[in-house]
Amino acid sequence: MRKLEKLFFKCTRWQVEETTDLINCPYHYFCDSTYQEDYPPVIDFLVVLFVLASFVSATVFTLLDFSRRPLSCADLSIGRLKRRYLLPSGPIALPLVVLILANGQRINTMFSLSHIGPALLQLVYISALAFRNRDESDIKYSVLEASTVSAILHASLHLDSILVAYYTGLAALRESTFSGLCLSCVCRKDALVVGGSLVGYRGWSKATVLTAIALCSRMACRIFREERFSLVIRLAVEAISWVFVTEDSIDLLLGIADWSLLDLVVYGGICALLFLNFLRMAINLFAFMARKTGHQAGKQMDLWVHDVEMQQ
Repeated sequence: MRKLEKLFFKCTRWQVEETTDLINCPYHYFCDSTYQEDYPPVIDFLVVLFVLASFVSATVFTLLDFSRRPLSCADLSIGRLKRRYLLPSGPIALPLVVLILANGQRINTMFSLSHIGPALLQLVYISALAFRNRDESDIKYSVLEASTVSAILHASLHLDSILVAYYTGLAALRESTFSGLCLSCVCRKDALVVGGSLVGYRGWSKATVLTAIALCSRMACRIFREERFSLVIRLAVEAISWVFVTEDSIDLLLGIADWSLLDLVVYGGICALLFLNFLRMAINLFAFMARKTGHQAGKQMDLWVHDVEMQQ
């Protein structure tokens, strides 16, 4: 059964044949070509370590961001440099994410990347939205943001190439009957749709587009200077991006039916990381409002003292 599932899920082209049984088998399909053989288990193990390290990195920096203490300029620059290169959306990890997803069909020995791949992409979205690049040079900042947007779009397309084959094979396996003419020969009542008729996650989604737009809006505000109107637009786009990323993550968690315990832990961890980020943003917002209120109260107190002194 395991071999049969691999054949269906790794199929790149389903060929339809003419049939004379228009009642029981109006559509007859067989797999014409598949992806190459899987990588050895050590590659799968390295991918698991990379995903775990990326998740731990994003979680640690989220927790550290709960309490922002005043730092010297030197310490702050070093901190930013370290964080940028350790994040899943950074210039080191993100190209590796693209490389992993580009070869995802061959990473299928210990686990299936069609199950873990969406979580990896969601982790990149969360990291890109939660942590901003803060280089002094506008040119360097623009290059980093543009490369991040490009890598996210490429990663989503590579993930779709994995998911389309998976969901097409899943539909062929679950919604068809075997004809017995070959290992992959199936009969169907209706035509086989690319991507399958079963509802599933797509890498190229609203969350992908809005995350890319949010990063572009940050870049535009940095280059052309941030005013009140542009700030409102940027914050609105980022808020909508967070909503769609959260919606996709919850749908992925609730959509787990016959997946393994690893899948449940992975998507539960993604939802927990989202909760931490929302909590962090709420705490920072309340702290900002408290500082602003205290600053205004201090100004009013100074004016009152000044009026009293003038009256005396």
